[in-house]
Amino acid sequence: MENTYLVVMAGGIGSRFWPFSRTHHPKQFHDVLGVGRSMLQLTVDRFHGICPPQNVFVVTNRDYTDLVQQHLPDLPADQILGEPIGRNTAPCIAYASYRIMKRDPKATIVVTPADHAVMHEEEFRRVIRQAVDAARAHEVLITLGIQPSRPDTGYGYIQFMDDDTSGLAGGLKKVKTFTEKPNLELAKMFVSSGDFLWNSGLFVWRADVIVNAFHQYLSDIAEVFDEGAQQLGTDQEIDFISRAYTRCRNISIDYGVMEKADNVYVLPADFGWSDLGTWDSLHRMGHHDADDNVVDGDALLYDTRECVIKTPLERLVVVQGLEGYIVAEYDNVLLICKRTEEQRVKEFVADVKAKKGAGYN
Repeated sequence: MENTYLVVMAGGIGSRFWPFSRTHHPKQFHDVLGVGRSMLQLTVDRFHGICPPQNVFVVTNRDYTDLVQQHLPDLPADQILGEPIGRNTAPCIAYASYRIMKRDPKATIVVTPADHAVMHEEEFRRVIRQAVDAARAHEVLITLGIQPSRPDTGYGYIQFMDDDTSGLAGGLKKVKTFTEKPNLELAKMFVSSGDFLWNSGLFVWRADVIVNAFHQYLSDIAEVFDEGAQQLGTDQEIDFISRAYTRCRNISIDYGVMEKADNVYVLPADFGWSDLGTWDSLHRMGHHDADDNVVDGDALLYDTRECVIKTPLERLVVVQGLEGYIVAEYDNVLLICKRTEEQRVKEFVADVKAKKGAGYN
């Protein structure tokens, strides 16, 4: 356990969850599920017993470091890694991996987004421990793949090889292909084939293995961090990272490393996972009333079915005659939108920014 580390990626804005998720207060700092804990707090909570508190690192935008400290008051400031600008997941993971490897060359690292939901936490912890054991024993890059319950077009998919000739124990499957969000027809084919899993964005690897992978597949980013590795963990770190990020390209770990490397394995899992990326995903994960509504707020509903209603507790909301709608209010914005049209939320955000200014996005 003492060599196991957690890296929580908490820098995104989550614009598909607008108006709840905003630039100044993204969804990872909200109690999205209505359980009294923010997504960031729930994420750190579920790793209790997997790694000690001193091995937990949160990577976030520098604008959000104060929010992280508010939500995780026991987390020391030097375990919050502030990014000067968003550069996608590869630079974020490089920063954390180099920082951890300098402290502990034998580290095994679990990387998780800060805004995902897990319903079966004991099973989650069992799977994570299984992945950590495998990563510690082998030079492999492990991603967790979720057994798909439906042909969802909002997730990436991982195809694994059926004939497991890898010789690796622990249920690991050699990855054959990664596919970005497919259309519905393709998603149906993937699910029916039985050898595709949802890409969870959860990764497990040894620090030396992922750093080697950066050298091999993202050598430009590795070069940047190699030059400044000795400044990490010192009072020169902030200045170094400010310079380093201007030299790092915007690229995901999936595209930059996972899709290219030949030592990538997937561990199939089923622990009630959702990336909670959209309002519709909240409808699937939330607590349903008798009319299939998910309500978080003070609301009276009449003749209303299959809606998501998330409103401030201090405001009484009365809804009549809606079916399949999102009613969401936060701060100075009220959104009323058909659930089937929720993919247009990003379009709404762009229009609002263009027509109303930056105070609403």
